[in-house]
Amino acid sequence: MKTTIAEVGKFVGQEVTIGAWLANKRSSGKIAFLQLRDGTGFIQGVVVKAEVEEEIFLKAKSITQETSIYVSGIVKEDERSPFGYELGITNIRVISESVDYPITPKEHGTEFLMDHRHLWLRSKRQHAVMKIRNEIIRSTYEFFNKEGFVKVDPPILTGSAPEGTSELFHTKYFDEDAYLSQSGQLYMEAAAMALGKVFSFGPTFRAEKSKTRRHLIEFWMIEPEMAFYEFEDNLQVQENYVSYIIKSVLENCKLELNTLGRDLSKLEKIQAPFPRITYDDAIKFLHEKGFDEIKWGDDFGAPHETAIAESYEMPVFITHYPTSLKPFYMQPDANREDVVLCADLIAPEGYGEIIGGSERIHDAELLKQRLSEHELDEAAYDWYLQLRKFGSVPHSGFGLGLERTVAWLSGVEHVRETIPFPRLLNRLYP
Repeated sequence: MKTTIAEVGKFVGQEVTIGAWLANKRSSGKIAFLQLRDGTGFIQGVVVKAEVEEEIFLKAKSITQETSIYVSGIVKEDERSPFGYELGITNIRVISESVDYPITPKEHGTEFLMDHRHLWLRSKRQHAVMKIRNEIIRSTYEFFNKEGFVKVDPPILTGSAPEGTSELFHTKYFDEDAYLSQSGQLYMEAAAMALGKVFSFGPTFRAEKSKTRRHLIEFWMIEPEMAFYEFEDNLQVQENYVSYIIKSVLENCKLELNTLGRDLSKLEKIQAPFPRITYDDAIKFLHEKGFDEIKWGDDFGAPHETAIAESYEMPVFITHYPTSLKPFYMQPDANREDVVLCADLIAPEGYGEIIGGSERIHDAELLKQRLSEHELDEAAYDWYLQLRKFGSVPHSGFGLGLERTVAWLSGVEHVRETIPFPRLLNRLYP
């Protein structure tokens, strides 16, 4: 019976055949222990000299790391294994030998591992992170489909920039200027006026020369937009969505979380509603904590966000930022024109902002005024202004950064481990 490692639990006591790679091995006299992987998971195969032909045992002892093989054996339950099963090997057939595999069980430096990212992905740790990433994506689609959202794909090449052009990658679109998208939001607003509740999931790009553990040049965003949703409605969708994906990861990726040594108790506490603090109160709080240098009107850096988050066990919304700090499209507070109806969701444990969202301006004249204040070309945004001229309604949306969310839920320190092939300030290889 041919199967996969993930499915072996269905065949306890039976002989199965699995296509696999040798991740690692060790031997103890007359027994060889093979750590096998096939993409679906990891399992230990045991070869007992007295129970197989001599040729098979010699092959088990001599096989090299990352050699691909067909391995046959009896599936056995094993309480000592995190996976719960092991394979009593009866036969090994080599498919392709691996010679001088560069990533050995010894410690390697980060740059070496990044240069070999195409191979580093095979490790148990990276496999676990990618499985958690996949579960967040799967549960994202599940959540928004259940909530009646329509998936819409905004363009990656754009002729204008939702937040200015200073951090965008410029290219030529035949004889016009174009940019790689830093957000699909403006297009998603148009889609929301047609379809009500929409979401996108796709790559975004920031030409930001940052080397922090929270930044990538290319990253993936989930961006919902909702017609007839005001500020408070928007926050409720965000906290319900984040609670949903955490529950899904806890239910479906427990083995991977344990592989990474994640403290599950910290994730199990998280459920909606989330605490909130206004920007004004956040400034006061930071002053009390000794951050005397920050003043009203300054943006928060990583140390400020971390200090605020450490006061809570759950993600916390920081709301009502100064108008001067935020993009042109955010709706001002009706009672205070110097702040906008926006919120950043800050993850616990120092992982920083994972969501930015707001109610959007729905008044055409106010939007024109904001475009002028930001020195943006009104003609380039004519189509966006038209959304306010033809049946405008209050509407809201947000963007969740996938890689920061993966880092937080998996407990890894740097976002470079949360995407298969990271693009960093000085890295475009492999």
